[in-house]
Amino acid sequence: MTAHNMSELDPLLIAESWMSDGRNIAIATVIETWGSAPRPVGSHLVMDDKGNFEGSVSGGCVEGAVISEAMDVITSGEPRMLEFGVADETAWQVGLSCGGRIRVYIERLG
Repeated sequence: MTAHNMSELDPLLIAESWMSDGRNIAIATVIETWGSAPRPVGSHLVMDDKGNFEGSVSGGCVEGAVISEAMDVITSGEPRMLEFGVADETAWQVGLSCGGRIRVYIERLG
């Protein structure tokens, strides 16, 4: 396993550690991408109910929206599917390059 692959596992290891500490957490996973997306399928972001988070599923305001939705998932326990897509001319403003689109699944763990 290369160092790059180990960094991909970090959010999952952090999730396991946080669950062991008794924290309420949610995990967001990139499940589909179209066009150019900043993070590949399988990328994770883990978040606890205090707003701490590790990992990345995108960038810019997309990441902020995912974090906000993850807080709701922790509270409600209901998983959510989010899809983000933008036109080329606004792509960089929201953190997606070249008009990419991504689909992110968020679920509570524990």
